[in-house]
Amino acid sequence: MMTKEIYLAGGCFWGTEHFMKQLRGVVDTTVGYANGLHDKAPTYQEVCTGATGYAETVRVVYDPEVLELALILRLYFRTIDPTSLNKQGGDIGTQYRTGIYYTDEADRNLAETALQELAKLYTAELCVECEPLRNFYPAEDYHQDYLDVHPGGYCHIGQDLFILAREANR
Repeated sequence: MMTKEIYLAGGCFWGTEHFMKQLRGVVDTTVGYANGLHDKAPTYQEVCTGATGYAETVRVVYDPEVLELALILRLYFRTIDPTSLNKQGGDIGTQYRTGIYYTDEADRNLAETALQELAKLYTAELCVECEPLRNFYPAEDYHQDYLDVHPGGYCHIGQDLFILAREANR
């Protein structure tokens, strides 16, 4: 099986990871910290200071024969407020910014087109970064699959969207 990857920052990474795992065709997810100011693995405590420049991000590995990036992005957009700068739900700070970080230049064009289409739905300017992935470090083990281990844990994404994700590409 050939796989591709995309990195999505959508506020707290717990919810974004849990949402993406519901999609048929997603074969792996890892929560972590992306596009920071230095090439040293940060800790959660360091990221929370806002001084590292890292965003809470989910590495999404998917099978493009089963799930297209365009659908991943359309569904991702449903989980965020794309006009909110450095804030999603109750999470506030630069580490909670929204972003699409790509490793394949072809994905850049698709992501930029998707953002242009999304912008037509809003009067406010979008605050979603679209950049190449500069760096990514997996978060601590206790953050991985957090909402699977703690089903009642905090999440800014509503339960109705998790149902949408499960049904979106069945």
